[in-house]
Parts: sequence; structure tokens; C-alpha cells
Amino acid sequence: MTYTDKDGKFKRYTVTTALPYANGPIHIGHMAGVYVPADIYCRYLRLQGEQVFFIGGSDEHGVPVTIRAKKEGCTPQDVVDRYHGIIKKSFEDFGMTYDIYSRTTSETHRQTASDFFVKLFNDGKFIEQTTQQYYDEAEHTFLADRYIVGTCPVCGNEHAYGDQCEKCGSSLNATDLINPKSALSGNAPVLKETKHWFLPLNEYESFLKDWILENHKEWKTNVYGQCKSWLDNGLQPRAVTRDLDWGIKVPVAGAEGKVLYVWFDAPIGYISNTIEKLGDKWRQWWQDKDTKLVHFIGKDNIVFHCIVFPAMLKAHGDFILPENVPANEFLNLEGNKISTSRNWAVWLHEYMEDFPDKQDVLRYVLCANAPETKDNDFTWKDFQTRNNSELVAILGNFINRTVVLTHKYFEGKVPACYELNDVDKKAIEEIATYPEKIGTLIETYKFRDALFELMNLARLGNKYLTENEPWKTVKTDARRTSTVLNVSLQICANLAVLCEPFLPFSAKKLQNMLNLSVCSWTQAGGVNILETNHTVNKAELLFERIEDEAVQKQIDKLQDTKNKNKAQVLQQLSDTPTQKPQKANISYDLFEQMDIRTGVIVSAEKVAKTKKLLKLTVDTGIDRRTIVSGIAEYYSAEEVVGKRVAVLMNLEPKQLKGIESNGMILMAENAEGELSFVSTQKEFGAGCEIR
Repeated sequence: MTYTDKDGKFKRYTVTTALPYANGPIHIGHMAGVYVPADIYCRYLRLQGEQVFFIGGSDEHGVPVTIRAKKEGCTPQDVVDRYHGIIKKSFEDFGMTYDIYSRTTSETHRQTASDFFVKLFNDGKFIEQTTQQYYDEAEHTFLADRYIVGTCPVCGNEHAYGDQCEKCGSSLNATDLINPKSALSGNAPVLKETKHWFLPLNEYESFLKDWILENHKEWKTNVYGQCKSWLDNGLQPRAVTRDLDWGIKVPVAGAEGKVLYVWFDAPIGYISNTIEKLGDKWRQWWQDKDTKLVHFIGKDNIVFHCIVFPAMLKAHGDFILPENVPANEFLNLEGNKISTSRNWAVWLHEYMEDFPDKQDVLRYVLCANAPETKDNDFTWKDFQTRNNSELVAILGNFINRTVVLTHKYFEGKVPACYELNDVDKKAIEEIATYPEKIGTLIETYKFRDALFELMNLARLGNKYLTENEPWKTVKTDARRTSTVLNVSLQICANLAVLCEPFLPFSAKKLQNMLNLSVCSWTQAGGVNILETNHTVNKAELLFERIEDEAVQKQIDKLQDTKNKNKAQVLQQLSDTPTQKPQKANISYDLFEQMDIRTGVIVSAEKVAKTKKLLKLTVDTGIDRRTIVSGIAEYYSAEEVVGKRVAVLMNLEPKQLKGIESNGMILMAENAEGELSFVSTQKEFGAGCEIR
């Protein structure tokens, strides 16, 4: 079975994985969302006999690297050299089958990215604009997006970056942030003019709508939906250069002090890595229409791989476009979002130290819990349960019993298969369905379901062996025992082939146990993989139980991290300015006189000739009233529309700038004087009493 599109079979597959930032190690969230699915896909294609070029690499430019260097008191090059090595080794230890894993600081990449930019520049594909960007006067430097932190205008997250809010996933411009601060000095930045080159995405909007919304409706719902949202809202020109001293220098005159923006630079790394490995033969993997290009990424990279990079490739004109971008959602850890800054993660290199030779256990659990359609959660207890109850008790148990019985009754030789009864025939019919069933799920990027079907084959084997009881028939009907063990061994052989994409280390052990030298997907599905009298080796355990002590050690490690983070927060709170003291007590009767209800802001406008006032129309559930609120320094009129708020209803009317205000919007104020809306945790409708 081979993937075919409407025009026929693809000749080859170019598969990429998101380039991880070389500013820290790899954690399980990365693996579950991107790297395990990609490796499963490539291993499967190779077993099908397909031509595959699997590309990875470290993203070594951009602000995250410079931030890490500043924290560690070293150079950006020192940072990327260290973490590129750690990441590459982690992938190798974990069994990732990259054809190349390189880096964006390589000379090949610098030249490739520069040539790409110059081609678009010479073809007039960019627009040159002088814009106002944030500048840190204390540090005497323009601020890259990641050096600007403020409140997200979409979700209110107070720690959003200038290019993206990591809480809600919204892509932002730095000027969208509320109360922006420089991450370098902590000061409020000022706007200053600077010249940059922009890719006019708006000119590619019609093409992208047709290419994605009409021709790729098969894409995953989360990917298609996010693309549609972007396209429906209209695309704007996007800068491809930045004012930085770390990155690939913009290779045109008049661009001193500027580098290629990391999201222009990084995806070109897929191409440059191919050139680095294949030399002149690279073009067939990127410019031949018979090649299928697939990007494996996380949901935070959807816009760049589905909108920005395809627009870049289209502008260049010589490249194929991705056939699919099967992005996953996020994996949480013990109920909380994985955070590298808070060390709330399971790092791959540390896992390998704590659980040596158990790569497949983690691959299995991450695939079984893959966040394919929504965010999912990793817990150490589930990790233990899946290992002990599934890998050990189902898959490992079946293999071990079958091989042990073969040595016990037939001296390790595959016994003959005699007359088949209805039970045997039914089992054989079921075995035949699994290669196509699993393969189809892999090809449609449903890796979690594919893994479940693999385990169903192991369940079938266990059930077949248990119900036919060859250990009982050996004395009364040796031919029956011979047949049952023959069929059971054939199931083992099928598992040895079909589990290779998911559990490559265990597959190798099983293939050695069964003396299988060459395996391909086309072998699977039949009951003649192992010939009669073929010798199988002694049984060895594919998996071993993971005890409570090992898991508790990991839970304790996370608890220590949580305690340290809590202590840091408390310290930060103790270092902040003190809040205002409590006001004098009031009677309950006085409190009862206040009518506070939920409301929704339905319209808003700035009050002329004022800095602080917004005129709001609020649906209170019992009427629509005008309230004038002094929040314009913290919220724009556009962003407050639709906000759910708390309203003091029976405040006496007051004239403000000639407008009668009927009520008050309740706001929280921190020690620095910043304001934030007060609202209910659940989305109650307007008019509910607050008491």
C-alpha cells in the first residue's frame, strides 16, 4: 500500500521536522508533538520501500539564543554549540532516523538563505518600509520581538512576547502589546524609525485561499481552522529583516546592522540541510512535482509553515509546496503546561540517564498520549501503567510465552502447520487486515490509533494462545500444539515488522529473537514469514516492569521544581511594592445596598480630549446603559468590546465630560497602578448578581 494523490503515486518523500531552538535541551513535549510522529512516518515509508529524505536541524539564530547567552554570560555561538550537541545526541540516542541533522549557523545555510533573499530582492518581491519599532534607550538598541514583554490584547496574559502569546497562541506585533516593557532593562521602550524589508503576504492571499481552503480540505481540523482564521482576517506584509547583531546579515546594500528575521531564515534550513547532504542532487527533493513534502510541527508553528513559508516558496517560484502539515497540539506535564523557563519538563537527555535502554517505553507512551486533536497530559503514573499493563503484560507476555513454548516443545524450531480449524482460520483472516489498517492510519497521520491497532494484534495473539492451550494438547494432540504455535509464531513475526516504526529498539530485539534478517511491510499480513523448521533464538524479555520507586523519584523531582518555583514567586511578591492598606470596616447592611451584577461591553469609544476615559455601552441583563470608565491608558476601545465585566449598578449618575455615566466597571489595581477587569471564572450571562 502506497500513498497516491490525484495525479498518481509520489516518487519520493521529503519530510521535515520543526527546527528546535538551540537555547536548551529537548523535552517530551517536543517529542510528542513533532519528533516521534515524524520518525514513525519515515520508518513506515522506508519499510514500504519508498524513497525518503528526513530532515532535521537546530535553529541557532533568533532572540531566544541571545537571551540565553545574556543569562549565562557567554556568546550566542557558545550557547548554540553546546545545545546543538545536546539536542543532536538526544535524537540519536532516541533512535531518530534523520538523513541529516545540521544547523543554521553552517556556511551552507548562510549561503543558501542569503541566495534565497537576494533572488526575491532582485525579483522585486519585497517592499521596503520605514516603520516605528521599539527602542530601548537605556541599552541603545532596537528591541527584537522576544525582547519585548507585555499584556496580550487577546487573552490578557501579562507575559506575552512581542511576536506571540504563548498562552493563547495568538501571533502578535510588538506594538499590539499593552504596557510593553524591555526584557533587557525593564524600562518602557520608545518608538523609533527604522528601515526593513517586508514580504507582502496580502499579495499571496488569493493563492493561499485556493491552495489551502479549496485544495487541502483533508488537512487536520486544527491546521485548516487556524489557516482559515488567518486568511479570513486578511493578511498583512510581514518583515523579513530585524535590527540585531546575531543572525545572517542581510546581503544587500544599505542593510548594515540588520539580519534575516529568524522565521525567514529558519525554514530555509530544510533546503540548506538537503544541499549540505546531497550536493547537486538536492533539487529532486525540493523542486520535482513528484516529491511529496510534509512538515511535522507543533501548533505554534502553523502560521509559519502554512502561510509564511509557502508564500516565500511561491515568491521564489522554483519550489514545490507542502502536501500536508500535520501539526499537533501541546502536551502538558502532570496537569500543567510544560515550561522551559520554570524547568517544568521531562528532558530527553535526563530521561535517557534515568531509564537507560527504555527509549521504546517513552516512544510508546508519547505516541499513545499524542496531542493529535487537543492538548493532552503526561503523568508518571500513566507512564508506569502503560509500561506494566500494556507493553509488559500484553505485547511482551505474548512474545515470551510463544518463544518459550517453542523451545520447550519443539527445540526452538518453527513447528509445522497442520489442518486448520475455524478458530485458526478466523485468526489468520484477522492477521491479514493489520498491515493495511495500521498503514492507512499512519498515512493519514493518526499515529495514536495506529499504535492502538498494533496492540490489538498483540491482544489477538494472547487471546489465540490462551484459548487454544497448546500446553494442554501437547500430550493428547501434538499436531494441534504444532499448529497453534506455528500460528502464534507467525503473529510474533508480524509484530516484529509492524512494530518497527513505533518501537524500533524492541523490534530489533524481536527480529533477532526470531532470526528475521530482512523485514519489509509487504511481508506482514501473512502466516508464512517463518518457514517450518526455521530456528528461533531463546526468549529474552522485551520489556520489564517499572517499579513504584523509579516513578516516585521522578514525581519527587517535579515536586522539588514546583517548590522552587513557588519560592521564587513568593520572593518576587515580597520584592514588589506593598499594596494599599485595608480600608475601614463597613456593615453588612451597607454592603447589601450595593447592586453588583455581571455585564458585557457591547460598544466602546474614546472620549474626546481625554487620555483616560472610554465611553462604554454595557449590557447589564436588565438594560443597556452608558458608563464612562477611566481605563483608556490600559485598554483600547476596540479590545474591550465583548469583555465580561462586573458592574456596580446603583451608583448615582455622574456627569463626566458632558456624558452621564450610570454605574461603575469594577477593576483590580496592582501596586504599580495597572488596571485589569474583574470577571467571573465561568462565562455567566449578563445580569447575574455578584454577592
